[in-house]
Amino acid sequence: MDIRTTKLELLKTIIENENSEFIQKVADFVKKEKSDFWNELSVSEQKEIKKGVEQLKNGKRVSYESFLKKIS
Repeated sequence: MDIRTTKLELLKTIIENENSEFIQKVADFVKKEKSDFWNELSVSEQKEIKKGVEQLKNGKRVSYESFLKKIS
């Protein structure tokens, strides 16, 4: 069975099911399985992002135009 067929059958099962406990379990499972990109970043990447957020909070900003000039 291919992935598309499996998805359609799973969707059909969910739609036809009236058991609220089952639906909640499926919803909880899906939420749990969603990956938060933050957890996939390395520690150094997380630190750089936090540093950038702090700089923004402190008013240290670079205009988009000036950024483009730097990288071109």
